[in-house]
Amino acid sequence: MFKLVFKTSNRWIKPTVAGSIPALSAFKYTMEELKKLPGVDKILDVDEIKLKIKKFDKDLVTYCIRLSINKFRGKIINGELAPSINNVVDMVVSEAENIASGTFKNVINATGIILNTNLGRIPLNKKLSQKAVNKLQGYTNLEIELKSGKRNDRNFHAAKILKYLTGAEDVLVVNNNAAAVMLILCALAKDKEVIISRGELVEIGGSFRLPEIMEFSGARISEVGTTNKTRIDDYEKKINENTAILLKVHQSNFHIKGFTEEASLYEIVKLGKKHKIPVIYDLGSGLLKTDNIKALSNEPSIIKSMKSGADIVCFSGDKLFGGPQAGIIIGKKSHISKLKKEPIMRTLRVGKLTLAFLEAKCQEYINEKSENKDHFIHSILNSPKEELYIKAINLANELKKHKVKSEILDNKAMFGGGTLPELEIDSYAVRLDFSYINNKSKSDFSEKLYYGLLNTNPSVLSILKSGEVHIDIIAIPEQEIAALAELINRTMNDIANI
Repeated sequence: MFKLVFKTSNRWIKPTVAGSIPALSAFKYTMEELKKLPGVDKILDVDEIKLKIKKFDKDLVTYCIRLSINKFRGKIINGELAPSINNVVDMVVSEAENIASGTFKNVINATGIILNTNLGRIPLNKKLSQKAVNKLQGYTNLEIELKSGKRNDRNFHAAKILKYLTGAEDVLVVNNNAAAVMLILCALAKDKEVIISRGELVEIGGSFRLPEIMEFSGARISEVGTTNKTRIDDYEKKINENTAILLKVHQSNFHIKGFTEEASLYEIVKLGKKHKIPVIYDLGSGLLKTDNIKALSNEPSIIKSMKSGADIVCFSGDKLFGGPQAGIIIGKKSHISKLKKEPIMRTLRVGKLTLAFLEAKCQEYINEKSENKDHFIHSILNSPKEELYIKAINLANELKKHKVKSEILDNKAMFGGGTLPELEIDSYAVRLDFSYINNKSKSDFSEKLYYGLLNTNPSVLSILKSGEVHIDIIAIPEQEIAALAELINRTMNDIANI
C-alpha cells in the first residue's frame, strides 16, 4: 500500500480520490478543477467588484482577488470542487470590507471570564479613555520637560505619579510584564545565577515559559526546593559568589493545594540583605492594594510588596491594576538606573498611547471616591448578587419583547487573565431556550447562533455549552442589555432565514 504525491508548478498536490480510481486520475481531476478558477481580469469585470473599486481603490480590490483565488486554490488541492464566480466575488467583497473597515471591534463579554485575555483583559472606562485621548490630540510633551524646555526621558510621565502611589524610589515602564522580567535579568544577572523555587518556574501564557525567558536573557537558572515545598534554607544553601539575584514569582495563574510550603517574600528579603543580593519579586497580577475587599485578602499587593523591602517589583498594567497593557517596574533607584542603561531597553519602551492611558489610570487612584466608582475590578467584586440577578431579569425581559424564550441559571464566573485562579464569583447566565426545535437541529442552531453572534457589531462572545448558548451577565454593562437582546434576535432571524 502506498500513496503518490505529484509536484507541479512548485506546488505539492496530494491525490484525494480514494478507492479504485488510480492516483493519476485523481491528479488530473484536481488539475481540471484548478483550471475552472476565474482569472483576476474576469473578476475585475464583475459589476459588484467595479462598485468596490469606486468605494476603495483598484489596488486593494486586486489584492483581495488574488488572496481569494489563492484560498480557493488551496481548497481545491485539498479535494474540494472549484467555486462559482459568485462565490469568489463574495469572498473578495468580504475581504475588502474586512481590511478597509479594520478587524479591531468592540465585543460584549458574555463568557463569565472577567479579565478575558482574548478580549483585551480589563476594559478601560469611557471617562479614563477620554482623558487619555484628549492629551493625545496634536503634539505632546512626550520627551520634553516643559519647565526647563530640555529633553527628558519619556518615562518621567509615569514615574512621578507611580512613585507616589507605590512608595517606590523609581519607576520604569516597558511593553508587558514578560519584557519587564527579561530586562531585569539582562541588566542584573547576565552570565550569572538567579536562584528561584522550582514551584515558581511558571508558564505565563501563549506557551511562553519563565525558564525560556531567563535563558534568553543570558541568566542561569539555579533551582531550589521542590514543586510543592521550598524553604528559606533551600535558597541559602544555593547562594555562592556567582549568585546575582534571588527571584520570587507570584503564582498568579495557578494554585497548588495540599502538602505545600513556600518561603515568604519577607524571608527572602531578609536573606538577600544578609548576603547583599538584590531580591526581585515578579508580582504579575498587579493589585495596588486590597481595600478591605474579602475576595482580595489573600492576594499580594504592590504596596505591601514594596514595604516588604524587595529591591524590585514588577507587574502587569492590564490585570488587577486596571490600566493599559504594560510591564511596570518599581523599586530602588540604584537598580532601576541600571535597567534604563541596558541596550535592549529601547526595544521594550512604550509609546505615548500607553503612557497617556497609564497616567489617566493612575489619576483615578489619586481620588479614593473615583477609584471605588471607576475601578472595574472593585465594581465587580462589590456588586451584590441581587444586582446581577436584576441584570439577568432585564436581559430575559428584553429578549421576551422579541419573543425569544430564555431561562436564568446560577453560574460561576472567574477572573481569568492569569489572576486569582481559585476565586469563583457567584453570577447568573441567561440560557437561550430553543426547546421548540428538535434535538438534532437545536444543537446545530445553537452553534450557528454562537458563531453568528461573533460576527455582529458589536460582537458577542457567549458560552456554547452542551449544545446550548448561555449569556453570563457579570461583565455586561447594564446599558448594553437592550442592544444585546436586539443582536441576539437579529442573529436568530438571520439564521432562520438562511
